[in-house]
Amino acid sequence: MNDVKQQLAEFQRKTIDLDQLGHLFGSQFQTYEAFSRAVLRLEEEQVLIMVRSTGRTIRSPSLALKYRINRSAITGDYHKELQKYRLKLHTAINLDSYYRTDPSIWRRHLPYLWKIDRYLREKGFPEDQVPAPERSFELVGDEKWIDEKGGREILEKIHLFDRLKIIPVSDPLMFAVNPLSIHDTDQLHLIVENKTTYQGLLPIIRETEFATLIYGSGKAVIKSIGQFTMQYPVHAEHHFLYFGDLDKEGLSIWYSLNQKQKAEPALPFYQACLGKQPVPGKAYQRLRDTAVDRFLSCFPKQQAERIRQTLLKGQYFPQEILKMKELQQIWRNSDWKGLNFTTS
Repeated sequence: MNDVKQQLAEFQRKTIDLDQLGHLFGSQFQTYEAFSRAVLRLEEEQVLIMVRSTGRTIRSPSLALKYRINRSAITGDYHKELQKYRLKLHTAINLDSYYRTDPSIWRRHLPYLWKIDRYLREKGFPEDQVPAPERSFELVGDEKWIDEKGGREILEKIHLFDRLKIIPVSDPLMFAVNPLSIHDTDQLHLIVENKTTYQGLLPIIRETEFATLIYGSGKAVIKSIGQFTMQYPVHAEHHFLYFGDLDKEGLSIWYSLNQKQKAEPALPFYQACLGKQPVPGKAYQRLRDTAVDRFLSCFPKQQAERIRQTLLKGQYFPQEILKMKELQQIWRNSDWKGLNFTTS
């Protein structure tokens, strides 16, 4: 019966007829009488509510020809189930977020929760950090589970990813170091999306206030930025700036990166792009409204509106719209430390 309730909760329509109910029950019942008793039980539990305008069958026991699915009644049972598992699973496994998700997600995750429960009871929390594949194999017997099969999502959902001391596996972060700034107590780090911009800025890194120049390599930086503190173990207040293509994808990359590591848009570069003529293209890219709104909030109103209208017209500003000498002049001469930063 629980499987049927789960399917009812996931049913796309608000109402369901008898034929559809019969399909959900499958071959569980060999006779009409057994099937009807199960349906009537769902009626009694208020999971199924008769649609009065369609009437009932003339067979006995009589069933409604169509029912409205009362998902709140199903949710009530689901919440009771979660409460029971709170007492069964290790106390460190936090189930709070499951109260706000579809029951089907809970049922998919439960076999893994039992494996995590067993690991915690047998070994407790680890003291040393290890790479994700190693911890993944220890937890569920599958080295790819955390990085490739949704394991990280589950561990974050139950508030255990950080406590299990997992080192995410990603490509190393690629960056150049300015030896003149490595001992500063407040350090600036510039992340650029494209290789051309990185190569254009690299020759003058010693002439800037920045401690590092980081090559983002498109979306790769979203994962690799997590290795920054291990690759650059320098104690300081670190402030990151980001410069990428002024297109839908570039703004989306910045937004995802900013979720992992606070990185302000490198306004002087972007503002210089706005002094150029945008180029057509990238119409195939999807507009991620949340990313665009958050990015534009960093700009003065008039500039923000120009960027928005440019994107809506199917145009964009590539990083390469700024020539090497112009890039270098902006990086060398802008008042970077005069920008407002949030401490990372």
